[in-house]
Amino acid sequence: MEQYKAELIIDARAKLGEGPSWDAEQQHLLWVDIEGYQLHIYNPVTGEDRTVHVGEHIGAIVPYTDTEVLGALFSGFYRIQLSDGSKTLIYDPEEGRPGNRFNDGKCDPSGRFLAGTMSLNGEEKQGALYSMDTEGHVRLLLGEVSTSNGLAWSSDHRTLYYIDTPTCQITAFDYDLEEGSIENGRVVAELDDSDGYPDGMTIDVEGMLWIARWGGSRVTRIDPSTGQVIGEVHVPAKCVTACTFGGAELDELYITTAREDDEAADSPAGGVFMVRPGVKGIAAYAFNQGKAVNWPTT
Repeated sequence: MEQYKAELIIDARAKLGEGPSWDAEQQHLLWVDIEGYQLHIYNPVTGEDRTVHVGEHIGAIVPYTDTEVLGALFSGFYRIQLSDGSKTLIYDPEEGRPGNRFNDGKCDPSGRFLAGTMSLNGEEKQGALYSMDTEGHVRLLLGEVSTSNGLAWSSDHRTLYYIDTPTCQITAFDYDLEEGSIENGRVVAELDDSDGYPDGMTIDVEGMLWIARWGGSRVTRIDPSTGQVIGEVHVPAKCVTACTFGGAELDELYITTAREDDEAADSPAGGVFMVRPGVKGIAAYAFNQGKAVNWPTT
């Protein structure tokens, strides 16, 4: 099995670092601190990690234009100004459900924004997975989800990989890119929770999945055709939350982590880590492929 070790690049001490997304157009890393209510913009050339306060839980962020990103926040899908964090609501599919918040999310290859929810109190099957099309219309893809998490698309765009964390399973769906619909769900990997629960996920050019392991101090590389773990990245933080490929050559794996209340003072938990594992990733997709939308007036 291939073994790697990630190194700390941002000593952020985030409460719940999550949702890293590489903006290929701007050449910077977007990531969030869900419980710190912050959007982070990291420039790997200068080393600056700029923070923008958004005023509520922020589960996921995706690239959009040079001045705005889209986010899945506690109260719905929003447009967010990178300059000051000001936000404009697009739609809240769970209005009236204050016990839930949005969690992980990504754009599909056509530029739709998929994001899922979870219970704030750990209740099972209270969450869902939604898809927002490029005109701002939202529909339900999956219901009765416990902790909606990692998303990744195969290079031919015909398969969506998905994680509902407590199941410890990686599920694959046939994905209709034109319609944005899913069908034929099947389990392609069963993971051992003693190595950490599966959290965020990304995919490389060889079609292998890289999965953050909450509680396991690692990211595992899995072959979805066999369900076998074929590689592992050691991360010097217990709660590993998500990962994405970035850098000019898409050969850098960025890894977010969370910081628990009982962490040692010198622990790097809550930081962002990076490793070059010798394989390139697939670039993150921007909402509407980076083209501005004529949003309806609300």
